[in-house]
Amino acid sequence: MILRITWKRVVLAIAALVLAGMLFAWSGLFQISASSGHWKITDWFLHWTMQNSVRTYSTFQTPKKVRDDSALVSAAGHFRQSCATCHGAPGLAPSPAMQSATPPAPDLATTVGHYDDAELFWIVQHGVKYTGMPAWPSLDRPDEVRRMVGFLRRLPDMTAREFAALTEAPAPATADLAGLRPGVLAGCIGCHGSDGLGRGQDDIPILAGQKPQALADALAAYASGKRASGVMQVAAAGLSPSDRQALARHFAAMPGLVDAPLAVTHPLIIRGLPQDQLPACLDCHRPGKTAPLIGGQRATYIADRLRAWQGDKTVVDAHKPDAPMPVIARRIPKDEIDPLARALAQSPGR
Repeated sequence: MILRITWKRVVLAIAALVLAGMLFAWSGLFQISASSGHWKITDWFLHWTMQNSVRTYSTFQTPKKVRDDSALVSAAGHFRQSCATCHGAPGLAPSPAMQSATPPAPDLATTVGHYDDAELFWIVQHGVKYTGMPAWPSLDRPDEVRRMVGFLRRLPDMTAREFAALTEAPAPATADLAGLRPGVLAGCIGCHGSDGLGRGQDDIPILAGQKPQALADALAAYASGKRASGVMQVAAAGLSPSDRQALARHFAAMPGLVDAPLAVTHPLIIRGLPQDQLPACLDCHRPGKTAPLIGGQRATYIADRLRAWQGDKTVVDAHKPDAPMPVIARRIPKDEIDPLARALAQSPGR
């Protein structure tokens, strides 16, 4: 006897399969323990699905520039603090506990070659569901993701000595560490240098000589997520208020930036653009004011901060004392950002 296939029978069959699946899930017989692992065909299917998804979404959801090889210290520092526990790093074995996950975190030195730069950018920025791979802590910082892609491309050939050179710096000879927990300073100077001058990296600001309250406020803003940076949000999240104050005092006491008048002639610094309600930099950034020191700061860092503020559309009131810069920065002509940053960097502020 041959059964005729009708829409009614198809719907009933689908309903029966759904009901059977729900009953199986309800029974608790489905094995979810990480110790049981996946069947090989399940592991292959999930990984194949992930690769296909990454390839598709990275084609449409990544910017034109997805890799930056010019500044690797901050990326390496973040990798050591946030990624090496699961993936390991040159000279550092991954945590056995994290390797007992299902699936275990891969050795990136052997797997990054399976993906192009756009795919790596997408994975680092968005993470991967059901694998423990998180998204980048701040989705508003593609510049940080680009630097991480540049670091990952170097990873397969990187030696333990090279990785240590990127992530470690000698401890300062003298330091006021009152109120600072042991080991905290080492994590900071790995990127910012024992002298607080940023190890010559374009993306790392000069902290030495900065006003201590400006440094403490910045750390608090990073820790709360109010200020966007995947690298710094992770670094600041574990700091106590006393840690933040101690670090601020330590770097502020170093020779570096000085609280001196800005000796510059750029019109935006002196006059601003009154017709566009853009105040002069000197209105706030001069001796006697509470605004951070910017004279002598690294030009690339100033320019990057101004562009980041221009993209911040959440702040609309320039009179708010805790967040005036997004509104002010949006009034700066885009073609003036780099000349303005260079002029401020050349000011005898350190």
